[in-house]
Amino acid sequence: MDPGRLVSEQPLVSVVMNCYNGEKYLREAIASVRVQTYQNWEIIFWDNQSTDRSAEIFRSYDDPRLKYFYAPTHSFLYEARNYAIDKASGKFIAFLDVDDWWRADKLELQIPLFTDPDVGFVCSNYWIIREGRRRRRLFKRTLPSGWVLNDILTDYPVGLLTLIVRRAAFDGLSGGCDPRFHVSGDMELVIRLAMTWKMAVCQEPLAWYRIHSDNEGRKHKARIVAEYRMMVEELGTQPSVAELSGYKHLADELTYLQARLLINEKKIGDAVRHLKDLPWGAYKLKLMLLIVKASLSS
Repeated sequence: MDPGRLVSEQPLVSVVMNCYNGEKYLREAIASVRVQTYQNWEIIFWDNQSTDRSAEIFRSYDDPRLKYFYAPTHSFLYEARNYAIDKASGKFIAFLDVDDWWRADKLELQIPLFTDPDVGFVCSNYWIIREGRRRRRLFKRTLPSGWVLNDILTDYPVGLLTLIVRRAAFDGLSGGCDPRFHVSGDMELVIRLAMTWKMAVCQEPLAWYRIHSDNEGRKHKARIVAEYRMMVEELGTQPSVAELSGYKHLADELTYLQARLLINEKKIGDAVRHLKDLPWGAYKLKLMLLIVKASLSS
């Protein structure tokens, strides 16, 4: 078959790549898209007013599939993702941040999972890699598929770098990504998708998540807690969600995260008061150990 015809028969995938001063790893991220065995894609590069060489690097590629946009104002990450998605033309939306990268057959393996019209989003397992250490597979267990709302509330399994969303599913959400979020917006997005769409999964690791000192989650621990609190409070107003066992697990996770933040702030007494709010289980035991360790070191 003519390769050009094959590409034209593939639905377009828009790869949303948000960037703020990401020059260090940018070429590796771009290269992992350009070598995809699935060829019908575009990169929507949203430059959130970088001050490094990110724009120069991205614009150095002579490839019409690489589309550059400069933000008129610097914004929270998930507001910026909405701006990038507004520029996308694809039937499917994938996400790749500039410090991560994909396996060459990622799109080829994931796009066929949308054959089921009830599937609104897909994901896969992925590798965690820290400089100077061996990579590790993030999930040892089998990831859930199908109607997964309770599963993802209980033990969140979706890495943004593996997520692909059907554009029709995204457009059906009120407001797209929640612009109030900067760190946990992918989780909030996936929870809303799971309320009305099925999830399909490739169990193989199809991407690499790089851990380094500039990861947003590592820099904004207090914001993670604040964003979790928003999710828990707003989900709690929906009876169909609040009655799920997974919702209670998410609320317990918030309690644990709040207490852990207090320990980091040397407020051990305040953290101890959170213990009574947790049932016996993993979070209570982990919190007890953290409190004991912090007390011994203070």
